[in-house]
Amino acid sequence: MTYNLKNMKIAVVGLGYVGMPLAVALAKYGSVVGYDVNKTRVADLKEGWDSNREIRQAMLRASTCEFTDKLDDIKSADIYIVTVPTPIDEQNNPDLDIVEKASTAIGGVLDNGNIIVYESTVYPGVTEDICGSILEKVSGLKSGEDFFLGYSPERINPGDEVHTVENITKVVAGQTDEVAELLVELYGQMNGGNIYKARDIKTAEASKAIENAQRDINIAFMNEVTMLLNKMGLSSYDVIDAARSKWNFLPFTPGLVGGHCIGVDPYYLAKSALDIGHQPEVILSGRKINDGMGAYVADRIDRFLNRERQCDHNAERDEANILILGFTFKENINDVRNTKVVDVINTLKGYGYNVDVHDPHAREEEVSHEYGLDILTTLPRQKNYDCVMLAVNHKTYSEMTVSSILSLLGAKQEHVKPVIYDIKGTWKTLDFPDSVIYETL
Repeated sequence: MTYNLKNMKIAVVGLGYVGMPLAVALAKYGSVVGYDVNKTRVADLKEGWDSNREIRQAMLRASTCEFTDKLDDIKSADIYIVTVPTPIDEQNNPDLDIVEKASTAIGGVLDNGNIIVYESTVYPGVTEDICGSILEKVSGLKSGEDFFLGYSPERINPGDEVHTVENITKVVAGQTDEVAELLVELYGQMNGGNIYKARDIKTAEASKAIENAQRDINIAFMNEVTMLLNKMGLSSYDVIDAARSKWNFLPFTPGLVGGHCIGVDPYYLAKSALDIGHQPEVILSGRKINDGMGAYVADRIDRFLNRERQCDHNAERDEANILILGFTFKENINDVRNTKVVDVINTLKGYGYNVDVHDPHAREEEVSHEYGLDILTTLPRQKNYDCVMLAVNHKTYSEMTVSSILSLLGAKQEHVKPVIYDIKGTWKTLDFPDSVIYETL
């Protein structure tokens, strides 16, 4: 089949952190409609407001991209690009419910010759075996004959203004050579032809899975090393600074590993391994270490607070107040998906501590709905804390001075030093007085 991209209409299904920037970028070169089932999200985009803060208002309002929550508005599309989330469930198993529902919806409007491209992170085989089968069942058409599949793994990094969809290498794969070449042209027009054509769809699916699994394993190594170094009374950041002087040292740093990619994708790869009878030792061990970092950090804070209170046998654990700075899964964004800060909070609360959480970026209603927590959006001035923990390196926090940090502290018991616990090492160059304890990973 011969394709003419200039005459083809594109529908982007799913307008989150991946789909909306992609739709706006593609709209510079042709007819694009963005579809999402979230009516509020669509209404905001129509008004030029991106609540995810990925696209500036002026750029969004100037875009020719149309936004809709009505399925009928995309039924004339020639190419459907699916960018919906693929999370994990409570047992850490891949949850394909959203991508399956998106496939069902598209199947209802599918026509002969249409191309469906998946960008959602999946394990090898999902695009053709699961999504393709759903499309066939709903549409009555035959995959590879009446409609065609493609895959191009998303590489959006929320909050990153450098590695945008227009500035990164795009991997593409198609069910046929003709489809693959069309995707090379489609994505290449927006990123200067910076395209890598994978051998086939399963290869492209696997490439996405291992990208984030590799980062996860490297960070897990640093987290485990950090636990070892801490027992020796050493700061991992001091050790890393020394080690990075070697030319080929990989400067991964320890910390909480959350978000929708690194904290999720390894489980998709592990699922694929188990399906073919391979026990994924390294992949799952890395996840086990990283999933346990929240509790580890909470235990460290508990240890420092209790050490300071050993001189006062009447001091109770639950008298201590802790302020956690940052809740999103990474700095300077409002994305709270799979944030591991919540593990620190829950562990500390389980120990009986009073915990407040501040974040200038996280949306209060989203945090309340997803985690049942109330967060502060302004720093408290009428309350002194026994411990301040820096969890997320937002610019707001990295620019804090010694005096502004100390203004938040004030242990209740006399002769007891308040604790600053900085898991990011952001404040390690600041000169704190001996009246406080400063600790980091």
